[in-house]
Amino acid sequence: MDLISDEMSRRIIAAAEQIARTSGAESVTVRSILRALGISNRVFYNRFHNAAEVLDIVYANTVLKIRESLVAKFDPEQDFFQQVLDIVENTLVMSYECKRQFSQYVFESDSVSHDNYAWWTEEIKRLIEFGKARGYLRDVDSDIMSYSIWCFIRGFNADALGRKLPVAQATAAFKYSFGILLDGLRPVPDAP
Repeated sequence: MDLISDEMSRRIIAAAEQIARTSGAESVTVRSILRALGISNRVFYNRFHNAAEVLDIVYANTVLKIRESLVAKFDPEQDFFQQVLDIVENTLVMSYECKRQFSQYVFESDSVSHDNYAWWTEEIKRLIEFGKARGYLRDVDSDIMSYSIWCFIRGFNADALGRKLPVAQATAAFKYSFGILLDGLRPVPDAP
C-alpha cells in the first residue's frame, strides 16, 4: 500500500515536532500525535508506518536547519577567524535548544549516521581549505583537522547538553576554547 503525502502529512510532522520541542522526543508517539491533531489511527497510518518514521523526518529537518547555519560565504575584507567563530557560535546556539529536546535521539542518530558525519567533516574541510588558500591558516592536513574539529564541536555540545548548561554559559566557554584552537591554526611567522 502506498502512503499518502499531503497537507495532513505535513500537519502530522509539525505536530510531532511541537511535541518533541515541548515534551522531548520520547513523548512523540502515535497516540500523542492523534490527540494533538484530533485525528484517527487510519488518518495517521495512511501516511506513516509509525511515530519513529515521523520523528526521523523531524530530526532530518532539524539537521538541515542546523547545517544551513554553517554554510556561509566569507568576506575577504573581514577577519577570517572572527567570521569562523561567529559561524560556529551561531551553529551552537541554533542547535542547542533543539538538541536539548532531542538530546538522546540526536546523539544516537549522530553516532550512527555516516551521512551526517560526512557532511559536517566535508563542510569543515571546505572552511579549512578556504583559509589555507587565502593564507589565513598554516598548512595543516585538512582531513585530520576537519575530523578533529568535528570531534571537538560534537563532544563539547554533547557534554554541555548532558550537564544542562545554560546556553549563554555553554556559548561563552565554547567561544573561549574554540578561539584558542583557531589561534593555533594561524600561520607561523617566519623566524628572523
